[in-house]
Order: sequence, then C-alpha cells, then structure tokens
Amino acid sequence: MTTRGVVYIHAAPPALCPHVEWAISGVLGVRVALEWTPQPASPGAMRAELSWQATAGTAAGLASVLRDWAHLRFEVTEEPSGSAEGERYSSTPALGLFHATTGVHGDILVREDRLRAAVARAASDPATSLNRELDLLLGTAWDAELEPFRYAGDGAPVRWLHQVV
Repeated sequence: MTTRGVVYIHAAPPALCPHVEWAISGVLGVRVALEWTPQPASPGAMRAELSWQATAGTAAGLASVLRDWAHLRFEVTEEPSGSAEGERYSSTPALGLFHATTGVHGDILVREDRLRAAVARAASDPATSLNRELDLLLGTAWDAELEPFRYAGDGAPVRWLHQVV
C-alpha cells in the first residue's frame, strides 16, 4: 500500500546537507537532490522540502535516519493509507524526537491507553498537571519551537519524488 508524505528540513548546517540527501536517498531507494535555500529563522542554516510517495511506514524510516544529527531541525509527515494511520515526526536539537499518529485531516490522534496514563500521572503526582501531560501528548513544545522555522519556509519550492518499487 502506498502513501504520500513530506520531509521538511527546517534547519541544517550547510556541511550536513549532502549527508541528509544521502540518508533520505537510502530510505526512498532513489537519488535525492534537494533544493536548499537559506533559513531566515536561523542565519547560516539551510532548509529544504521534499514531497514523497512510497510504502506505508516510510516516514518512520526517514525520521530514524535523520534523528541522530544533533543540529538538525526537521519534520516528516505521512498521510493515512488503507492499511495505516498517518504519522508525524518532529525533531529539534533541544527536545529530541516527537511522534504522533494523525488522522485524515492531520489532527493528532491520542490513543486511549496514552490518555489514561496521562490522567493517572496527573492525578497521582501533585507536581504534574493534566495540562502538562496533554501538552506532551500533543507535541506542544515541538510546535512552539518549530513554528518560526515553518513560517520562514512559506513560499519555498517543493518537489515530488516517487519511490521506485
């Protein structure tokens, strides 16, 4: 089952750009040459976007190969398919990697067991608030940190790449 998604490299040091392309190429199975543009939200950094079409689960592979670079800010999205929910991965140097399941409209879906655990933690620990637990489930800190980088990318060129099967 195929699906579509987007890799957003919000900020990367210029020396890391060829390595990012190589890593993405390895997951997609085709050579990738991204169109890098300066990232106004982080002077000296570069940004790029790539729309892709591949098998369901590809977003996890892309996030996995990108997550270990300490100076990289990125997001990877995957649309829901007939066999899987959608996914969103967000990563920042300060916060690390965030993963969420997404529905057909892009909303984050929180599974019942995760919601019950958050409520239980908030109820059993006076130092933990339910709002804090919900913010963790929704990736609020990642959204807040990445928003200036997203906004700076408005109008940037996007290319489509299809996985060779």
